[in-house]
Amino acid sequence: MLTVNNLSVRFGKRILFEEVGIKFSEGNCYGIIGANGSGKSTFLKILSGEFSSSTGSFSIEKGKRMSVLKQDHNEHNEFSVTETVLRGNGLLFDIKQKMEDIYAKPDFSEKDGLVAGELSMKYEELDGWNAESQAGILLNSMGIATEYHTKKMSELSTQNKVKVLLAQALSGNPDILILDEPTNGLDTKTIVWLEDFLAGYPHMILVVSHDRHFLDTVCTHVVDIDYGKMNLYPGNYTFWYESSKLALAQKAQANKKSEEKRKELQEFIRRFSANASKSKQATSRKKLLDKIKLEDIRPSSRKYPGIIFTQQRDIGDQVLRVDDLSQKDDEGQLLFSNVHLTVNKGDKIAVLGQSSIHTTSFYETIMGHIPPQTGSVSWGVTTHKSYLPSNNDAFFQKKMSLVDWLRQYTEKEEERDEKFLRGFLGKMLFSGDEALKDCDILSGGEKVRCMLSKIMLKQGNVLVLDEPTDHLDLESISKLNESLDSFSGVILLSSRDITFTNTIANRIVELTPRGIIDRQTTYEEYINDPKMDALRKELLEG
Repeated sequence: MLTVNNLSVRFGKRILFEEVGIKFSEGNCYGIIGANGSGKSTFLKILSGEFSSSTGSFSIEKGKRMSVLKQDHNEHNEFSVTETVLRGNGLLFDIKQKMEDIYAKPDFSEKDGLVAGELSMKYEELDGWNAESQAGILLNSMGIATEYHTKKMSELSTQNKVKVLLAQALSGNPDILILDEPTNGLDTKTIVWLEDFLAGYPHMILVVSHDRHFLDTVCTHVVDIDYGKMNLYPGNYTFWYESSKLALAQKAQANKKSEEKRKELQEFIRRFSANASKSKQATSRKKLLDKIKLEDIRPSSRKYPGIIFTQQRDIGDQVLRVDDLSQKDDEGQLLFSNVHLTVNKGDKIAVLGQSSIHTTSFYETIMGHIPPQTGSVSWGVTTHKSYLPSNNDAFFQKKMSLVDWLRQYTEKEEERDEKFLRGFLGKMLFSGDEALKDCDILSGGEKVRCMLSKIMLKQGNVLVLDEPTDHLDLESISKLNESLDSFSGVILLSSRDITFTNTIANRIVELTPRGIIDRQTTYEEYINDPKMDALRKELLEG
């Protein structure tokens, strides 16, 4: 359905990828992965016509419609929410506009009637008469209430605008769906809905995402941009990640016989195929894995940061006690109240809320950055806290090198040595001249890696992490996930990354305006427990 021929992209001497030839088929979902700057988004922009390749071409089967998730949240501010969604199907919307223009003519003629009739028949063939009701169903499914459907886009919050643009892309079930970071800005409930929707989608999807749970749920294939090439693999992200690690380990085993390596790979594929039954696309995915050629599995050239959290001192039994805590936003709206919480040694708590405003306010309050409306916060004397805020721009205002930036947070004389600091930054992929770049020009992901360097240097026994996976690439998220999973101290965290939260947290605390829900469980067990839905509704609605 979509064929890429000899496609190359070069910027001067720099080659993103070259001589790419891939055929994408109907009914499959392709996750485009690669290190930062490898060309994932550029590839999608070429397919959507926003960018031109250096050489090569691509072709789409005649009569097939492509839809692209738009990134400009303000592009449709002058239109209503429903009209914005309907504009996603350009052909259908144009026919609708032409019919409306003809019927609005003051000198409506017999010829106009014939044209309008032809347009009406075409409109019916495209299921146009149901388009508005289908748009309403999509919006309601994403949490955009019916009373908002007639409002202008300019009246919506940024989060709701993101949902409307997603509904626009999905409108009319396009034959080819192009999604670049579709989960960005979405709440967990909408992400889960989107996963279910796409897992059953009958047409073709090409998606770039840093959300591993999302990629594992929806993808039948992975397209890995590496070594300046694009390699197509059957299976989801976790299969690619684990098989790549296995291939890398085997590459290092120079003395191991090739037959032993082959058996090891065969056993790996057998185990993964057996586990495919747990996925939403189980049948097709298992067939694909059974057909994979062992020679196709190759080690990745990715560089993974060295994220290792150690503790300056062991934590005692008294960690954190919160009594009758409440907080309001800048407009006086109650964010949470009646919060009574005791954090214990060994706790790894996922803090949930109606939005990031609620969880961020909670962290800022317990860290002492803003005073509570009511209540008290008491930290144990043995606690040594490290905090990663969701917005870290304030830490990078001054123009200084990364070495000097990190030196600000050293506590021991030996840590101030430039060689030591460079080595520390090198673990976070700031090697050579990268360690001397100015901190005020860093990307979002680079800032987070710097903040993680600061946290590792501090060696805290309590880590408070507000959306730590935002801006990070898949490689950094994977390593951060592994490190926090093995960390023996206390963690309080919030993240929209379901895999991240589910594999780290052993306790869930959900904030509401009328108290908290506190359960010793995993994240997925918590969100799938219908009893929690009833309790949440009771606390939210009163």
